[in-house]
Amino acid sequence: MKRLHVATLALAALPALALLSLPALAQNVPPRAAQEAPPRAAQDPLPRATPASLGLAPDRLARIGAALNADIAAGKIPGAVVAIARRGKLAYFEAFGHLDGARTRPMPRDAIFPLASMTKPMAGVATLSLMEEGRLRLNDPVERFLPALADRRVAVDGNPETTVPALRPIRVLDLMRHTSGIMSGIYGNTPLHRLLPPGSGAAAANFDGAGFVRRLAELPLVYQPGTVWAYGISTDVLGLVAEQASGQRLGSLLQSRVFTPLGMRDTGFLVPAANRARYATPLPVDPENGRPQKTEMGLNPPGFDCGGACAVSTAGDYLRFAQMLLNGGQLEGRRILGRATVAEMVRDHLGPEISFPLTSRAPYTGAWGFGLTVIVRREGGAGMLGNAGAWGWDGAYGTAMWVDPKDQLVVVFMAAIPGAARVHYRQTINALVHQAIVD
Repeated sequence: MKRLHVATLALAALPALALLSLPALAQNVPPRAAQEAPPRAAQDPLPRATPASLGLAPDRLARIGAALNADIAAGKIPGAVVAIARRGKLAYFEAFGHLDGARTRPMPRDAIFPLASMTKPMAGVATLSLMEEGRLRLNDPVERFLPALADRRVAVDGNPETTVPALRPIRVLDLMRHTSGIMSGIYGNTPLHRLLPPGSGAAAANFDGAGFVRRLAELPLVYQPGTVWAYGISTDVLGLVAEQASGQRLGSLLQSRVFTPLGMRDTGFLVPAANRARYATPLPVDPENGRPQKTEMGLNPPGFDCGGACAVSTAGDYLRFAQMLLNGGQLEGRRILGRATVAEMVRDHLGPEISFPLTSRAPYTGAWGFGLTVIVRREGGAGMLGNAGAWGWDGAYGTAMWVDPKDQLVVVFMAAIPGAARVHYRQTINALVHQAIVD
């Protein structure tokens, strides 16, 4: 098995913990009955309506294609897919440019993209569905499900050799809102950060679930639980909590409770061989810095189904997922979550006692908070167009999603842009969509 290039030697001297027993693909805990999705027009994720009937100006919507096509012609991105729903209807669903970084194949609307962190809200929904059945609670200590993470210690100033006891256990809520004290190694430069897995994908490529938890148990936390929003691998731990609570592997849990009922036909943790011709790839060289780039998430079986980043999907599938949440947990008669549960998921869970450093970085400067695996817009200026109460999340490989309940708007943007330019497109697509709203 491959090992993380930084952590292997440094951690070899740390005490090994007993192997954590994680569930197999399925045990004797039955999932909710899977329901077949209803038929619909090919590639159309929702019933269509004319943009004008939904309060969107067609000529202003055309600016989306004009902007993207100009950047495609200039060699800035290979292609993209944009899906917009308003008032529960499909208003816009277009593909632009090329599927492959070599720019030889047209982009199809059902192109498959690695979601990266847009996996997180799906892992959040799976976990909340277990809460609704009484299998876990938001305030449960994580050690109830993963005993190796009991009795945590916290590094002092990023020094793993100098620690103090954690003042309280990590809770399931902390995993969902990134206040667990667990952090990805790429988001800091202390000695402790250099020992941590650099991200979800690296963790899933180098460990199975048991090995990942054992590695975290060998290291102290970066922060005291419940004090700092520290982005990274908390949602990967959340997925393993959901596995323990359900007796299913995360991918199987999501398939039975979310993907099949919603008709998310191309969403999962591994792209089938028959569908690999639809897998979107980035330009071979980042046009901004000249560095080679590629994405392979979803092309190889992960060591575990990492809830933080390992899933793949299409714009149409993800639009159905987001529309279900905007609808209060149901779509086309199939209920995934209760309305009160969705309301809890998409409200701000960061109080004044929690530091939230993300609001100092684009595009989320200003008045933002964080819910249960989604970012949430507070009142006031927020660096992007939209209304208070909007929520969503993005992916490091160029994907983005947001929902604006006041405008009854759902937007999914899919592109293979693993470089820094993805931040530009999050803001640009946000402006291009909102400027088209005229009613």
